[in-house]
Amino acid sequence: MRETAERKRIDSPGGIFWENIIALASTHLLGLGGIAYCVLVRCSVWTWLLAAIWMTLCMLSVSAGYHRLFAHRTYRCAQIVRIFYLLFGAASGQASILRWAADHRVHHAHTDDEKDPYNVTKGFWWAHVGWLLFRGPPVDFRTVRDLQADPWIRVQDRFYLPIAVGVGMLLPTLIAWTWGDAVGGLLIAGCLRLMVQYQITFSVNSVAHSIGKRAYSTAVSARDSWLTALITMGEGYHNYHHRFPGDYRNGFRWYHFDPSKWWVWILSKVGLAWGLKRVPAEMVRKACEAVLREKAPAEA
Repeated sequence: MRETAERKRIDSPGGIFWENIIALASTHLLGLGGIAYCVLVRCSVWTWLLAAIWMTLCMLSVSAGYHRLFAHRTYRCAQIVRIFYLLFGAASGQASILRWAADHRVHHAHTDDEKDPYNVTKGFWWAHVGWLLFRGPPVDFRTVRDLQADPWIRVQDRFYLPIAVGVGMLLPTLIAWTWGDAVGGLLIAGCLRLMVQYQITFSVNSVAHSIGKRAYSTAVSARDSWLTALITMGEGYHNYHHRFPGDYRNGFRWYHFDPSKWWVWILSKVGLAWGLKRVPAEMVRKACEAVLREKAPAEA
């Protein structure tokens, strides 16, 4: 019944998605307003610290939660950690886990073809943000039936908007109010933080499919770049991820910058995560060798 209602809500593919356009435009305008507020009024250093903390919590919830736990099932974790992901993932303003994971699983199943929601072959800016400005086909919730079985995920999907506004905007406003900077809490920790986070997340779909090396697979556009990893908090080792999506790590070497990998590893050491999936080193080596053999004739 819910799926039927969702299908009716979404117009035919190709129509302008005004709700998304208004939401993105409002967020960016308010975020820029936050910069003006700091210049004209002087924002509290505690507000900037709050914004940094909120950014970190939200980024971890999308990367380690939405992406690696829910979309790819690369590890398991305690319910308290899952609830944390539900709350701060919603605060990231990227839809509910069900919708996010459904889109992402289609992206992996159809990378670079017409069914890929953020197909980079349509252009850098299409992959970065353009796909969000036009209505696509109805979300196929059949791809996330495993997630629909979780009552907490269903609750987050049903009450996504109030959770997103409450945790993403109202809560930092209230916290900053305790030191007399409620406006800064809303504009800096709420809107400016979300504006920056959007651009970071969008870069995974665009920059990580355009810049870097393809050491593990040349079948898709995804690429590895330490610079993209820095920009996206570890999601830049994207060629490895597309070749081995079942690995909880994006940067599989210990020195690769991948905060989500380290976060999940720490959780496992304190008993809050388990069943961490890793691709055997031998399999990684063989993938690299296959790519080198592929390139050899072209270089000869």
